[in-house]
Amino acid sequence: MSIERRAAVHAALAEPVRLAMTDALLLGDRSPGELGEQTGLSTSLLAHHLRVLQEAGVVERSRSEADRRRSYVRLRPQALAGLGPAAVSVAAPRVLFVCTHNSARSQLAAALWQQASAVPAASAGTAPASRVHPGALATARRHGLRLDPRATAHLDQTLEPGDFLVAVCDNAYEQLEHRPHLHWSVPDPVAVGSDQAFEEAFADLHARIGRLTTALTPADPPDDTDSAARPPEEGKR
Repeated sequence: MSIERRAAVHAALAEPVRLAMTDALLLGDRSPGELGEQTGLSTSLLAHHLRVLQEAGVVERSRSEADRRRSYVRLRPQALAGLGPAAVSVAAPRVLFVCTHNSARSQLAAALWQQASAVPAASAGTAPASRVHPGALATARRHGLRLDPRATAHLDQTLEPGDFLVAVCDNAYEQLEHRPHLHWSVPDPVAVGSDQAFEEAFADLHARIGRLTTALTPADPPDDTDSAARPPEEGKR
């Protein structure tokens, strides 16, 4: 990155509101409305700050694959080389990646996570397919990962108390009744079907997981056996 480019990024981040917006995007994507709620900015002022960040190459916007009227703002990590979410620290017993069909993005995300972190991971879908997509299986093989082609699951049967929920597709994020901890607006490679589309989704997930693994630490799951293991009270023996 040239000195002029670096200066432009630093100038864009030198304003407290824009720095706060960038912090909010470190681990997940947000809609402009969600950024407005968090910062309390008017629509016009929010648009101004987003434009400055876009022109500096710090963020980019994409249309929702679910509701084309919506858009999401995402961080361009290459613009912030050397910066990371070091100040963020969250303890979680497990990470659960969710998309619609649990056939590609969530499967790849869970496999990548298991390779990179001591925190357990799983994946699920809001409307799971019967099998993992062949493109996802091929992509995993190219990168030395293994996916079970039959191991798709429904979110309702997979979600456990304490799970750190990450939506990796727009449809799942917009359909879920309770907002996930993070949203990653990763374009659906199945819709395109090419090896390149799957590789781009894999690279996107790989970069995001690299940032998130520095922020999540293992936590013990809730222990429901404590009361059973506790000795009986006096008078109840």
